[in-house]
Amino acid sequence: MSERQGLVSLVGAGPGDPELLTLHGKRRLEEADAVVYDRLVNPELLEFAREDAERIDVGKSAHHHPVKQREINDLLARLALDGKRVVRLKSGDPFVFGRGGEEQQYLRGLGVQVEVVPGITSAIAGPASVGIPVTHRDYASSFHVIAGHRKRAGHELDWNNIAHMEGTLVFLMGMESLGRIVGELLANGKPADTPIAVIQWATRENQRAVKSDLQGIEATVEKAGLGAPALIVVGGVASLLEDGAAGGDAASSSDSAGSGRS
Repeated sequence: MSERQGLVSLVGAGPGDPELLTLHGKRRLEEADAVVYDRLVNPELLEFAREDAERIDVGKSAHHHPVKQREINDLLARLALDGKRVVRLKSGDPFVFGRGGEEQQYLRGLGVQVEVVPGITSAIAGPASVGIPVTHRDYASSFHVIAGHRKRAGHELDWNNIAHMEGTLVFLMGMESLGRIVGELLANGKPADTPIAVIQWATRENQRAVKSDLQGIEATVEKAGLGAPALIVVGGVASLLEDGAAGGDAASSSDSAGSGRS
């Protein structure tokens, strides 16, 4: 263990566009001795780090976790206890489905100094980037951010509650489960003509988006060729997606959101 006190900064990288990184986050990257980063972090952000800073990729994707979370926890602790300034760079905000809370608990338990540098979450910035406000006086006075996948088998989401929530539903990490999400919402009483939008690579140059209604979104997504990473927005505000902001060749479905047509 080094006599110099280390520091782990849990830094939110923002939704994808490197210009949406906070100034605080940029400063921490410039000061870092080591940067431990996730798969969806824009690689341009790593250019803010010093040339001699250690860069460690611990990225995970669905069903593929080459570096286990406990190994990441141990790595952060080891680097900090060696007296290094460490940036744990996470897509979006560290505390929005980023497991930042778990890492903070683990490090504090070992006496490691930890700080949190909030980031702009894709749950808000992603919809905004295509003209969708998550709240709107005419459509929604609240919004709910939901993980699109289960923590582990046997622990299902409360779909009856979700389907009847007032406001906008934003599903993160849900593309692989799009069919199940739509099916559960419909089975639990969500109207089939409820507007829904899917946004891939939100805020980046290769951003693409489509909109439809619950009964038509799967066909619309398949036709457009959208895949992960993407977020899903359900509710009246999804109808406000700007066709010009969709990017690429993605656009609204011919069965426009809220039309009720099959």
